[in-house]
Amino acid sequence: MTSLQFFSLWGFQGSLDLALETAGRGGFDGLELNIRHPCLLADPDSPARLLDCGRPVVLEVVTGGGYVPELGCTPEQHLAELAELLHGCVGLRPQRVTVLTGSDAWPLERQRSFLAAALAVAEATGLAVSFETHRSRCLGMPWSIAPLLDALPGLRLTADLSHWCVVAERLMTPELDPVQAMADRVDHIHARVGHAQGPQVSHPFAPEHAEALAAHLACWQLFTERALGRGAPPPSFTPEFGPDGYMPTLPFTDQPVADLLTINTAMAQWLRRRFPAAVGDSMC
Repeated sequence: MTSLQFFSLWGFQGSLDLALETAGRGGFDGLELNIRHPCLLADPDSPARLLDCGRPVVLEVVTGGGYVPELGCTPEQHLAELAELLHGCVGLRPQRVTVLTGSDAWPLERQRSFLAAALAVAEATGLAVSFETHRSRCLGMPWSIAPLLDALPGLRLTADLSHWCVVAERLMTPELDPVQAMADRVDHIHARVGHAQGPQVSHPFAPEHAEALAAHLACWQLFTERALGRGAPPPSFTPEFGPDGYMPTLPFTDQPVADLLTINTAMAQWLRRRFPAAVGDSMC
């Protein structure tokens, strides 16, 4: 069994061909990108190019007006957009679709009924869909995830623990109840390292962030062990250090303190040494 590594196109501004070339140089197995990413929308031939490449793809679907949902967006509007976007994913034959949907501003019961409806929409497509533990979304609060998972046994997860670190103002570690509750549901991991005051450390391998890195690794190992223990493939990984206020910057110049491509590539290589590896040929 192999643990696939995906190259994130979050913040990537080049063409799809350049993304494939960059990912190949970094030793990634495939790409992860938003279904509305400019490299797909700008070139009508890009979807066919993505299919012809023959590499695994994780698509990302976001509802509600952006990565932070508009508060006025209703559950019905989220569901309609979700159905439309998932339908658009089918033809691209993704290995997985990661969904960011719903709102943490809703009461818990409303979140539960919404996720039940969203899960039904996802299952009707036949796609492998996992819902992300992302801030501002229904699964963005660690302390309320257990009852949601209990009520929805078919709900699969994309784990991004960095968001929970910010919400809970503490590192996530394997013994915590929310981490234990989700451990058997994780199919995909966004391998970004957060800390108690933010969703992204300046560099995961800086010695000052060793505790945060170790905490995330311990959780990722738990998720992998649980998957292998039930005879399932190990979770796939997307090193997902990104821009948009996640990467710390220097004052007055707003220059990032580290290079994202360098960090994400180094994280992928680091993960390969700790999890079952899938080292394939170069990308297309």
